[in-house]
Amino acid sequence: MAILLGAVIVAGSALPAQAAPEPLREFHQQQPEWKPCAFHAAAECADIAVPMDYARPGAERISIALSRIRASDPARRRGVLLSNPGGPGGEGLELPKAFAGTPLAKAYDLIGFDPRGVGRSTELSCEDTVPDPKVRSRPTDAEMTVLVDHARAVEAACAKAGGELRKHVNTANTARDMDVIRAVLGEKKINYLGFSYGTYLGAVYGSLFPAAVDRSVLDSAVHPDWVWRDQFKQQAIATKQSVQAWAEWVGERNESFGLGRSAAEVIAVVERISARLAVKPIDGMTQTFFDRILAALRFRGGWQEFAEIIKGISEAVEQPARSADAVRALRLLHAAGITPTRQGVFDAVLCEADWPTDVSTYLDDMRTFREKYPYGGGIVAAAPFPCTFRSFTPKEQPVRLQRKGYQAGLVVQAEADAQTHYDGGPALAERLSHHLVSVADEGEHGLYLFNPCVTRHVDRYLLDGVLPPSRSVCAGQPRPEVPEDGAGVNTRFAPTKSLEAAARKLIAEGKVGHKPF
Repeated sequence: MAILLGAVIVAGSALPAQAAPEPLREFHQQQPEWKPCAFHAAAECADIAVPMDYARPGAERISIALSRIRASDPARRRGVLLSNPGGPGGEGLELPKAFAGTPLAKAYDLIGFDPRGVGRSTELSCEDTVPDPKVRSRPTDAEMTVLVDHARAVEAACAKAGGELRKHVNTANTARDMDVIRAVLGEKKINYLGFSYGTYLGAVYGSLFPAAVDRSVLDSAVHPDWVWRDQFKQQAIATKQSVQAWAEWVGERNESFGLGRSAAEVIAVVERISARLAVKPIDGMTQTFFDRILAALRFRGGWQEFAEIIKGISEAVEQPARSADAVRALRLLHAAGITPTRQGVFDAVLCEADWPTDVSTYLDDMRTFREKYPYGGGIVAAAPFPCTFRSFTPKEQPVRLQRKGYQAGLVVQAEADAQTHYDGGPALAERLSHHLVSVADEGEHGLYLFNPCVTRHVDRYLLDGVLPPSRSVCAGQPRPEVPEDGAGVNTRFAPTKSLEAAARKLIAEGKVGHKPF
């Protein structure tokens, strides 16, 4: 990818914000009662009412929890910045504190909110009565039916507890809630910063309320044509791509790691370990745990330690103490990763789109993923979801994404993101005619505040209105400085004294771990 030169200065749109339809006027004219929030000294919190069903605004109402950190430099204030951490179902009330120490805090009132069904907003629940399925990462055909039964049971449990609200928890209604928030704050337009699922939410908001959008940044984008089943399948494919990239890097450094002289040889070692763990776990480590933890290979900064861990496990028979150290290191890295959660909003929003209802479609896909994409989420990415057995008919179809009536914004995407595949970034940027910032050789999900180059582009756009080139590239987190074979450097394999200590160091340095989005 080539880096283009130049910049575009974006002026604010002169289009007026859409007037409130008469049935929504009382919602738009609410006066929230702001009180101090517990999570940040400068933050205020309030609750507002919105219609449960926007087609019937005079009927049931629900509550939306808001937070606000006012611009610290009133003379520079240029409006409000709404943010969303993703999910679907991520709690966004405390997200503004992540930006409170940035230049954005001087120019914007930082606005957070818990979307409908989440957190302090009116909650949508599923009955928590369905145990996790006991299915291996590479199940037999017979075992795959367990995943089918699990999806059906989860949908039944959510239907029991979801009530009327479940039918109205979708992206379009969350976007409509955002427009009520805009009006309640007394703003003609909002500025927006969304991550992951929040990119799709921002695109839907702009499609429904184009005159109310000023500047928009969509970080780690959902592919507009993969809503929602294909998005999950692509996660497993992206994980396999990172495993392949790591194997190529390790194969060029056999003198350092001793795992093989090519990507194929390194993958063969990984597969031998996985097959051995399927028969006899090591220190409690199963094949399923091992396959899943390989998703961490998207983090380039940990490749050296991960290679040493794999080497330690491969030598487990001769060096049992070494294997125990490697297992402890893997468990630390697993605990530091982003763990998917299941909640009522997650299920409900994903059911806004139609899923295949023929179980044989899923069984065929699971067989393929078992063989080709077993790492990370693997086969689960192709398995039936509760939406396969959806017990309600959505009130509306997903919004057709378009940008018509508001200025161009930014899409940011990492090349090896395993949560939202890279292809989603170019696709969403093309659909909305936004500018795209790609991060090369990077597996992070959520780049703003993590990648300095991305942060500069986003800050300059949100603060000064200056867009980067229509297609530009930032460098990702550097790979470890381990010389290639034949570099004339003594690179004989010298394992780290403690792999557990090395894993702790990676976490402490922020090379793997949780983010607020």
